[in-house]
Amino acid sequence: MYQTLTVETDTRGVATLTMSRPDKHNALDAPMIAELTEAAARLGADDAVRVVVLTGAGKSFCAGGDLGWMKAQMQADAETRAREAGKLAAMLGALNRMPKPLIGRVQGQAFGGGVGMMAVCDVAIGALGAQFALTETRLGLIPATIGPYVLARMGEAMARRVFMSGRRFDAPEAVTLGLLARAVPQEALDDAVEAEVTPYLSCAPGAVARAKALALSLGAGTGAEAVDHSIAELVACWEGEEAREGVEAFFARRKPGWSQ
Repeated sequence: MYQTLTVETDTRGVATLTMSRPDKHNALDAPMIAELTEAAARLGADDAVRVVVLTGAGKSFCAGGDLGWMKAQMQADAETRAREAGKLAAMLGALNRMPKPLIGRVQGQAFGGGVGMMAVCDVAIGALGAQFALTETRLGLIPATIGPYVLARMGEAMARRVFMSGRRFDAPEAVTLGLLARAVPQEALDDAVEAEVTPYLSCAPGAVARAKALALSLGAGTGAEAVDHSIAELVACWEGEEAREGVEAFFARRKPGWSQ
């Protein structure tokens, strides 16, 4: 059914949604963005699904935005850029609002948009040894469309430790920052995820959905105004000289002009 994802649902109603571009470290491109949006809607509407586990195939959870996709946006016109940024924002919003508990199972690396994918989960459990970074500023970009969800998860003070620097941080620091709920050895990851899944199977599904919707409505920072602002900021970056230089330097395997 999908080209970039797999979905498997067990007899209990636990669906595992797997980003499946392991050769690209599950980087987000246009087809995956579209399929994740559709999968979120389908799983959210399926009464047989009680819980959704989001994970990545292979060594990585999600390496962020596909560089080829981002390069294409910089070569596109403003209308196309805004439309593609809107699709990315809509995908994150669909996962964030999905009326089922969304549990992140995180292994390997999660960079840029991969951190955003963690942030839209209700709970994220990570493997010790995993590495994280908001790498956008290294490319002359900013963590724009993921920003509302990252700030909602970490809070401003914690987010500002890693939001602009592009530095890598490990799983224990991700717990301190609030991005991960727990960090466990790789061999204990599935058991830790199962410990998060099991309690929901004793809860009323409708009540769980309403409780999640209430939590979202009482929270701050992920409403339409914030999302629209994040889209505009991403488009502005794509149109700037720093992004052009950063992405061109990446493909040329050289340092961008600002790097020391």
